[in-house]
Amino acid sequence: MDRPAAFRAAMKALPSPGRGPRPRIFRGAGSDAPQPAPQTGPGSGDSPAVTRIDLVGPGPGAELIAHLDAVLDGLTDPPGPLGPEPLRPFDAERLLRLFDAMAGSRWLDVAARRMRALGVGHYAVGSAGHEMNAAVALALRHTDPALVHYRSGAFYLARSAQQRRTNTLSSGVGRGILDIALGLVASSSEPIAGGRHKVFGHPGLAVVPQTSAHAGHLPRAVGIAWSLGRQERLPERLRVDLTWPDDALTVVSFGDGAANHSTAAGAVNAVCWTAYRKVPLPLLMVCEDDATGPSTRTPPGWVAAQFSKRPGLHYVHDDGTDPLVSLRVADEAARHARENQVPVLLHLGCVRLDGPTAPTVPTSPATPTVRVTPADLGRDPLAATMRALVTAGVLDAGAVRQRWVSIRDEVSACVEEALRAPLLEDASQVVAPLAPRRPDDVGRRAFGAPSDAERTRVFGRQLPETEGGLTLAQSLNRTLLDAGALRPALLVLGEDVARSGGAHGVTRGLQRRLGTSRVVDTLPDEQTVLGMALGAGVSGLLPVPEIQHLAFLSTTGDQLRGEAASLQFFSQGAYRNPLVLRVPGLAYHVGPEGHLRDDNAIGVLRDVPGLVIACPAHPSDAPALVRTCLAAAETDGTVSVLLEPVALYHEQDMIVPGDGAWLAPYAPPPLWELQHIPIGRAATWGNGKDLTIATFGNGLRLSLRVAARLVRDGIGVRVVDLRWLSPLPVTDVVREAKATGRVLVVDETRRSGSISEALVTGLLESGFTGRLARLAADDTYLPLGAAVAHVLVSEEDIEEAARALTS
Repeated sequence: MDRPAAFRAAMKALPSPGRGPRPRIFRGAGSDAPQPAPQTGPGSGDSPAVTRIDLVGPGPGAELIAHLDAVLDGLTDPPGPLGPEPLRPFDAERLLRLFDAMAGSRWLDVAARRMRALGVGHYAVGSAGHEMNAAVALALRHTDPALVHYRSGAFYLARSAQQRRTNTLSSGVGRGILDIALGLVASSSEPIAGGRHKVFGHPGLAVVPQTSAHAGHLPRAVGIAWSLGRQERLPERLRVDLTWPDDALTVVSFGDGAANHSTAAGAVNAVCWTAYRKVPLPLLMVCEDDATGPSTRTPPGWVAAQFSKRPGLHYVHDDGTDPLVSLRVADEAARHARENQVPVLLHLGCVRLDGPTAPTVPTSPATPTVRVTPADLGRDPLAATMRALVTAGVLDAGAVRQRWVSIRDEVSACVEEALRAPLLEDASQVVAPLAPRRPDDVGRRAFGAPSDAERTRVFGRQLPETEGGLTLAQSLNRTLLDAGALRPALLVLGEDVARSGGAHGVTRGLQRRLGTSRVVDTLPDEQTVLGMALGAGVSGLLPVPEIQHLAFLSTTGDQLRGEAASLQFFSQGAYRNPLVLRVPGLAYHVGPEGHLRDDNAIGVLRDVPGLVIACPAHPSDAPALVRTCLAAAETDGTVSVLLEPVALYHEQDMIVPGDGAWLAPYAPPPLWELQHIPIGRAATWGNGKDLTIATFGNGLRLSLRVAARLVRDGIGVRVVDLRWLSPLPVTDVVREAKATGRVLVVDETRRSGSISEALVTGLLESGFTGRLARLAADDTYLPLGAAVAHVLVSEEDIEEAARALTS
């Protein structure tokens, strides 16, 4: 069948392989993007590269500034017969800084649209109409941690100006303009994400980068504020130096659309609950309300109705139409939050001037649109600030116009510089900050032990190494106590972890021995638990949160993937949230609610880039695994999950009742180095020559019991305990597989999306050619009662598969 002529012509036009380096320019999309003439960057052909962006005249983004010509023309008239009293020099300077930040942000929005239309920019979601958030920045200190949303260009430029980070402008916004321009072209020299995303962030400005458009950053902000408030209440001997000054104020901003997201609702509830209990929480929440939302318009009055009468939350409103009022209101809100250590919600009126959030296809009837009306333009905060400069006697009309043009030229110069900046060149450069691994440094830190005096203070007269054989739960408990004795920054938190010692007793006694400030009961809300931990981690603490049941972990997906694991990637390691998340779970345990809470699905963990997953099964390994995770968190900022098999917590026997083989003595500190378990290293039980069983968690005990029966029948078995589910110890498994030529993978999780899928793939990719089989649970939720045996892997299943492989 002949292909269409157009297709054949297009195929002929394709360049031959090896004709030249990959082009660095990508075509823009959207209804306002004209088809550009062929543009090329270095090494992409003979046509000249785009080296500058013309911000004057018609083109994409002109609608953001066209109405301002009339505003500037109107400034030539005198303000009135008398006019207001001139401002004080301090107020006049702040009004100038406000204008500079607003103007820089607006011109950058124009540049972003034109760059995208020409295929040299990759982001066009602007801040137009939201620029009054610069007033919030000016009400804060540049050392106050800020988690701002994606329409915060003016905030960022105002914060940059507070540091006098300048190229040529006396206001200091120049360097901030270059930062943003570098982000628009995805340059590797952009100071926070290095071309990996367009975000607002800078370690020198205490701006923590955020990628969430739906309030995923709010729980972390609550955690930062809680960490700061906690610092105030600690005696000097228990204080740990935080990333921020002790008297800092946390600020977090979000849009009116995001205010409806479940994450925002949970975060605000946590704020109110915490404040209601009189716990210090220095937090300024800024809801920027443009009454638009991402697609569904926000009903008039909804934001006020939602937040104005919440217990414990101080509500302040500013319509954002008068810059002098906005500066005053922002000052008062920040002062109230800082001095009283309470949460304040500033409801800031804004206007959406840049249409839909981010159309990725040409406009169609199905594409949501936002029509900018004359009334919207009349509420433009930039226009109001232009007028205020004249009416307040800060600048005359000509000086305002001159400053407006000067900032435009500064943006043009910064964009030209950004267009010459380097890009990310290969995959290794892209992933470099994702999950740094320094195993030697981690090992040395894992060997560290508290002093004898500190251990005696924590444990009392009986040290754990003198207790005899311990269960898995007991060994985890003693390890956390040792870690708390060594690390003042260690913080255990979660639902019921303090007073009751956790749902399964693993944290029993920790609060009594480490103190109420270090072992904390939280709200029964998983997003809050993880958010508090993320805020504590980025603030300089070492959190060990617990999600009470594996089945509850799915509610933390956005926090785990979009906030925890991504922070180093999008900040090039400038910000980290070291974290060891404990999750009791997996199958075979029957609690008062059946099997529901101890689920056997871990897919929510397996697709998180850079996440480390450890699964301690035997108490002899558990302490070393915990110490490695804690050391990796401190050394590399690693985010780890300890997936703990509930069914094995209190198990004592392995083969026959009373053998005590599922107990293990606790090693004294001098032996910790010998027992160290590096990330990604498996353990092998036995040295049989006939069959290798690779497994983890409950599968280890099941497989060892089967191996004992097989050995009696003359079948030699070695059982590999993976211990690490990410990264998988494929090399170790391949070595043990080749020793026998037969491998059985025993996986207690669901067949689809399971560990066994990845392990079998790894074996095949490594060239293993022997006999191979796998067992996994059925793809189903766990039923109640005895029916669960029909869908889980059993000892009988393992034995039958093992004998089949060795027959």
